[in-house]
Amino acid sequence: MSTPQTPDRGPARLTDPRLVVRPDRRLIRANGRSARFLLVDVVAPTVAADPARRRPPVNLAFVLDRSGSMGGHNKLSLAKQAVLEAVHRLDPQDRFSVVTYDDRVDVVVSGTQATAAARQIAAERLRSINERNSTDLHAGWLSGCEQVAQGIVAEGVNRVLLLTDGLANRGVTDTDELARIAYDLRRRGVTTSTFGVGTDFDESLLQDMADSGGGHFYFIGDVTQMRDHITSEVGETLEVVAREVVLELTLPESVRLEPLSPFRVEQSPGRARVFLGDMLSGQVLSIVLRMTFDFGEIGREAGVVVRVTDRDDAFEAAQPAAAPVTLAWTYADDAANDVQPRDREVDRVVARLFAERARQEAVMLNRQGRYQESADRLASVRRRVEAYAGSDPELREIVQSLAAEAPAYSAAMPEMDRKMRHFAASNASRMRTEDGKSMRRP
Repeated sequence: MSTPQTPDRGPARLTDPRLVVRPDRRLIRANGRSARFLLVDVVAPTVAADPARRRPPVNLAFVLDRSGSMGGHNKLSLAKQAVLEAVHRLDPQDRFSVVTYDDRVDVVVSGTQATAAARQIAAERLRSINERNSTDLHAGWLSGCEQVAQGIVAEGVNRVLLLTDGLANRGVTDTDELARIAYDLRRRGVTTSTFGVGTDFDESLLQDMADSGGGHFYFIGDVTQMRDHITSEVGETLEVVAREVVLELTLPESVRLEPLSPFRVEQSPGRARVFLGDMLSGQVLSIVLRMTFDFGEIGREAGVVVRVTDRDDAFEAAQPAAAPVTLAWTYADDAANDVQPRDREVDRVVARLFAERARQEAVMLNRQGRYQESADRLASVRRRVEAYAGSDPELREIVQSLAAEAPAYSAAMPEMDRKMRHFAASNASRMRTEDGKSMRRP
């Protein structure tokens, strides 16, 4: 077992991880397929306070778009300043590199330890960087990945922070291909976080790259937010306590699993894995999974075992460890299924996720000029939630908010509004705050 280490202090003392699993209903239909939702709450271990403890090192590449559009609104200047402030948060045990790109790629600072001398060199070299031509995002990003890979830190976080204000219009530009490359790099230990500036970038591309790459996506609508978002992301990498957290489910071979939360799932007969990425000390995630059961004999049970694992065995090493959870559903007739109680807390989380997904889809349709379809997308989810909301105040609030928002989608929106709505829905569905920060244990 690989216990999280610190360079001078040995194993970090980890406490109180949580794994709580709740189904929306416990009966399934004997004579047909049943879709049931599973709410999984994961709380990462907390690192016990120890002033003498040294955290594991990080290895970061800052990749900056220097295309012509970055010259507007002082964007490139503020991006350079944000990178330097982030670099100054690092310790000499950490590594960093800086890459800039337009239609050419320049390694401004090759991967190096974050010493005072290296930070000074970065400041001097960034000072002379100016905006230039078009945007070869793929080449710039891969160059940053190479810098990270060349100095991979086995016990730390190895991440590329990619900032752009435009579209990928040179080299590889296909969203699916870039996301696939991000996932392959993630499996090799190099993760990716993305930052979109202004209104001209493709938020779906940057979101997909971050999701596939095991990092986070940020929207910078106001350039003054650049510093906060970049330093926040760097700060979070310094607090990672469990890398590559995975939900592992053992389930009947006939059960099909689909994530409602936006996390990657790999399923094979009798087994499913949900990839949650890195988690910070005390971070909280709520994941919803939709499980589809085949028909079966009345009275028979279908069981599932859920456990949480991670690359560093932090959940297992913590005191007390997060124990696996076993659940069972029972086959019953239609009459029993129709009157069974529902877990309202699961219903609320499911409804919120459906609403956030609908908002993102409605943004896309609005951009395409399909205004009525955009509004109808919200209306469809509103009716679905209303059908089971009853008098529950939280569910009624979701219904009312969707009804109130629909008219805004039925006409052309300013692009800034679209970006802001997409980012808000993205954060809510990924258990992040309005400004993109991770949620923590109270």
